[in-house]
Amino acid sequence: MGGRRSPGSEVLREQLAQEAARLIVDHGMHDYGQAKRKAALRFGVRDSAALPSNTEIESSVIERQRIYGPELHDQRLTAMRELAVSIMEFLEEYQPRLVGPVLSGSVTENSPLELHVFTDSPESVMLELEQRGLEARDCQRRYRLNNQEFAILPGFRFTRDGERVYVIVFPEKGVRQAPLSPVDRKPMKRASRRRVTTLLEQRDQIQPRSFSET
Repeated sequence: MGGRRSPGSEVLREQLAQEAARLIVDHGMHDYGQAKRKAALRFGVRDSAALPSNTEIESSVIERQRIYGPELHDQRLTAMRELAVSIMEFLEEYQPRLVGPVLSGSVTENSPLELHVFTDSPESVMLELEQRGLEARDCQRRYRLNNQEFAILPGFRFTRDGERVYVIVFPEKGVRQAPLSPVDRKPMKRASRRRVTTLLEQRDQIQPRSFSET
């Protein structure tokens, strides 16, 4: 029947997803679409219907890191989330939200930290960053708001604790409607500082005790 995939096509999709994940994790590629196309080229696949979805690739990214470097991945994910909490704390009046790989857990060695803040006065965010001693530069992000609309939003980029950080400024009302995720085309998942803190606490609770603990 039409619409059902053969076992062979499922295997190929998985192989392509794994190869795209390898390119993202091991070679620092950021764009899932580019990684997908490069994987298809390597396997000689020309039928776009055979390509894995971005969601499948993201799952493969997470799985690859769990297999090949779980401790390093966990350490980096924790450090990035802790950094997010510290920045969100001094940006609290702008209702900061964590988004992207640091939230989803698909963070790689090259993943930046991305936060959304909400105000009709982007310059006030810049002032706050400057008061914190951060050398922030202007940047922009292009987001898909729905299937027809796009928006280019202002933001600021800087380095903190050796990590690249992007703070993107949405209008105040933007907190109620997230743009679409480039991974699955669904409303982007966002997390408040309280939620990120909870994620860190949950991780601490499941960590095995060392022999030095009392």
